[in-house]
Amino acid sequence: MRSQYLVCLLLAGLAYGQAAPPAAPPTAGTKAEPSASAAPDKAPEIKVGPDDPVITLKGFCTDATQQGDACKTVITRAQFEKLAEALQPGMSPAIRRQLATAYTRLLRMSTAAEKRGLDKQPKFDEMMGFARMQILSQELSRALQEDSGKVSDGDIEDYYKKNESSYVQATFARIFIPRAKQITPPVGVPKTDGKADVKTTVKAPATQPPTEAQQKAAEEAMTKVAADLRARAVKGEDPDKLQKEAYVAAGLPGNPPNTKMEKVRSTTLPADHRAAMDLKPGEVSQVISDTGGHYIYKLDSKETLPLDSVKSEIRGVISSQRYRDSMQGFQGNADLNDAYFGPTRNPAMPMPPRGAKPAQPAEDSD
Repeated sequence: MRSQYLVCLLLAGLAYGQAAPPAAPPTAGTKAEPSASAAPDKAPEIKVGPDDPVITLKGFCTDATQQGDACKTVITRAQFEKLAEALQPGMSPAIRRQLATAYTRLLRMSTAAEKRGLDKQPKFDEMMGFARMQILSQELSRALQEDSGKVSDGDIEDYYKKNESSYVQATFARIFIPRAKQITPPVGVPKTDGKADVKTTVKAPATQPPTEAQQKAAEEAMTKVAADLRARAVKGEDPDKLQKEAYVAAGLPGNPPNTKMEKVRSTTLPADHRAAMDLKPGEVSQVISDTGGHYIYKLDSKETLPLDSVKSEIRGVISSQRYRDSMQGFQGNADLNDAYFGPTRNPAMPMPPRGAKPAQPAEDSD
């Protein structure tokens, strides 16, 4: 949306609109009045011409000679819509009402400020200059995004051919093996104190962490379990059964995760797991280990998504990349005095204007 910053600025400080309270239910024995839901689907349209007033400020006028009822400022529909469209094309009626309320306040306050000569202060020119840069930058960002959104069917087809592997979709059975076996803290051992039938219990500290040797042994135990489960998966054993055994071996309570993974693409997998996409149906991957644990993939099926089903996705990818490329030239290449500003930080890529969407055809062509 165009100049979202200005809309926010204009509406800052306004209270949120309040919903109308629900109607009280009819008392017993009385007939309920028709509700809003019983109203016709379309309310009668109120026709307001371009030159008809939509905002009237009573008691406010630039001509000091006008007094009483004659002192008023009228803003027509054409004048108000010119402002609204400049700030945010397609503004909703609710936002337009908020804008109208904010505009009347700002008009009165800015006029009072001018009478005080506040627009003649040196800082006013600096602030106006900075605001101008902001508006121009937002307009440029919007224009660049619109340009980036002009993606042809030929562009989409070329991208699809070059990245066809990214549009392979697979169904897996994945077995997850926890990285380490649960370490059970030592249990108190009963011992006698020399008196008949009297026993005391020695308890280990509840917060005692496992030793390095215990942790290593727990991890090695599950590494062996993973290798064994993988060998059994290759022989055709049920992945769900093997998943349950993995959790039992790890000493974990509760139900194990579901092994079924559908509509998986390489971009949705961790980088170290993407080799599973190269499997053939029925094949089992090697054990893939990372900081989270061990994983075994068995490929059930896979297919390449047709171009028509991913056109919108590819258009968005190309549009976003073009926008990032077009903005790259405005980044960096500035030396800041660290003694004054402190440590420098890499500037983040600015986001497109909020709510703006790349220009797209009404329908994808076949």
